[in-house]
Amino acid sequence: MPFQVSPGVNVSEIDLTTVVPAVSTTDGAIAGVFNWGPVKERVLIDSETQLVARFGRPTNENAETWFTAASFLSYGNKLNVARAGDANLVSAFANSGTATANSINTVLNSTDYLNKDGNFDTDIQWIAKYPGSFGNSLRISVCDTANGFNSTISIVASANVTGNIAISVGSNTATVTVANTATGTLAEANTVVQGAKAAIAAGDLILLGNASVGTQYLKVTSVGSVVETGSDRSITISFEDPLQIATNVSQNTIPRYWEFFNVVDAAPGTSDYVTQFGNSAAKDEIHAVVVDQGGKFTGSPGTILETFRAMSRATDAKTIDGGTNYYKTVVNEQSKYVWFANDRSSATSNTAANIASATNTAIYNVRFNSGAEVAGEANVSIGTLANAYDLFQSAEDVDISLVLTGKSLGGTNGEQLGNYLVDNIAETRKDCVVFISPDKADVVNNIGSEASAIVQFRNSCRDTSYAVLDSGYKYMYDRYNDIYRWIPLNGDIAGLCVRTDNTNDPWYSPAGFNRGQIKNIVKLAYNPRKADRDALYKSGINPVVTFPGQGTVLFGDKTLQAKPSAFDRINVRRLFIVLEKAISTAAKFTLFEFNDAFTRAQFRNLITPYLRDIKGRRGITDFLVVCDETNNTGEVIDRNEFIGDIYIKPARSINFIQLNFVAVRTGVQFSEVVGQF
Repeated sequence: MPFQVSPGVNVSEIDLTTVVPAVSTTDGAIAGVFNWGPVKERVLIDSETQLVARFGRPTNENAETWFTAASFLSYGNKLNVARAGDANLVSAFANSGTATANSINTVLNSTDYLNKDGNFDTDIQWIAKYPGSFGNSLRISVCDTANGFNSTISIVASANVTGNIAISVGSNTATVTVANTATGTLAEANTVVQGAKAAIAAGDLILLGNASVGTQYLKVTSVGSVVETGSDRSITISFEDPLQIATNVSQNTIPRYWEFFNVVDAAPGTSDYVTQFGNSAAKDEIHAVVVDQGGKFTGSPGTILETFRAMSRATDAKTIDGGTNYYKTVVNEQSKYVWFANDRSSATSNTAANIASATNTAIYNVRFNSGAEVAGEANVSIGTLANAYDLFQSAEDVDISLVLTGKSLGGTNGEQLGNYLVDNIAETRKDCVVFISPDKADVVNNIGSEASAIVQFRNSCRDTSYAVLDSGYKYMYDRYNDIYRWIPLNGDIAGLCVRTDNTNDPWYSPAGFNRGQIKNIVKLAYNPRKADRDALYKSGINPVVTFPGQGTVLFGDKTLQAKPSAFDRINVRRLFIVLEKAISTAAKFTLFEFNDAFTRAQFRNLITPYLRDIKGRRGITDFLVVCDETNNTGEVIDRNEFIGDIYIKPARSINFIQLNFVAVRTGVQFSEVVGQF
């Protein structure tokens, strides 16, 4: 009882409601080559859409791994993905000088960025959010002055020189010509035309025409060199599209606009925050637009990915609701595609009280470059993959139940990866199962020899109840590249376990016509017939079979354990994973209690209802919990130990059906023959 030193009422609360918790059994894990996304970091993905957003679209370099993940996500919504990377992985960046690709200028993930921030090459203003060649598809356009937002270029008409911009209907090139009058000089003409050339850049929009004939914005693709023709000086401007208004155009001014002027509210000026500090003369606002110039992210080149409006170069800038408005922080926190590296030399950051206006009126418009990645999945080393899978080693760090191997290593010797995952993840954690497919060469274009090749593959795999091997590859449609591909089935088999958990329980078999239907399949690379299925199943290989009119079905539920026991079945192995995981979690709350009769009874009362519930849900046929003085002897107690023995009779799945049809003569009683044959 709590001790009181003066009269009073003390209230105590004791919690004896502890129960065995439900545990997750549907979390998958995969590591492999991806074109985008963080490296050395686990990312939880819940759909194929999110897989595209975080790790990019599939390519020929990673299609099998990518679609293994996508196949799993068609059954479940929890897949932890780790991107493999090595020294060949380089970030793309927006380079305004002579910066080179190296480890300092490569950002693997957010933690890596924080470690390197402030040390990037000063010629780099922006770095792709994640490393790899996908970053080369990016372009960033930054407007930090009103003049960069829009300006009017005058092709002067005076006593000395005269000029105009001329373009014909249907043409996508315009000529800016400046000619001398009687009093003009070549130097004056050259100055005017050079000024026009310097003021116009690729990406700018030029407004041509007038109210009477119509107007049209034309996007500049290039500006040519100055051409000398007698006393004339001229440049040619090329546009993305042809002029399509009523008549040809000839005008002596060139209204130019920032390419993205119509996606922001107004030209950058002075933010309210800076104005409050009495620095209204400083123009601190900045707009930025991130573009998928190469089309790798969206499939449509030139698509705007992100727009950041009216940010500030003031390091202490705030929005009206108190959030930060400093452009480095805004972009770093909100962008899915770029990191800030350095200020532009003409538009530096400072506090609101000391910020100065940007001095360069030109738009910062740069395509990212230098991004490179690891070898494709066909050539990636097992060491590179192992480093990525090692992120799933600790059960304390991440909760997983199903480990996908994706594509076999280099097209051959896929058992090396499977064995590594069994040794270093599954049998270390003892709470997950590894799903393996044979090498592609074993089943694709290997007609007549598939069964022997798969058996040979299996013989190189570990003997373990923590791994499951299927019979091959499926043919499926790649909607991102409009082609068909061969994809390993291990993602589907793991997915069937998820679907079984959702419709029944983990201790049900995922095989058969009720729960074993494979999704998103055109055909199998190898459809084993009965004789081959016998050979495969005897070796612990689970056939995937297409039955005419009945679909494609997982037709086996064995683990890779060669020893005949209950653990050579998927449902039994997963049953014990659930029991061990849940009961061990509940048992943690017995730590540091006294090993006496009360604690032992409390432990039995905690576990028994849980096992009774599992029995009622057909997971086990019987059980016994022993936790008393018979196994917690004085010696055990003196060693500060606590022992609970839990005996389980697991339920078995039906693998073989025998139907006996007995013809009986009319005069014979059934009781005379039942059980005699």
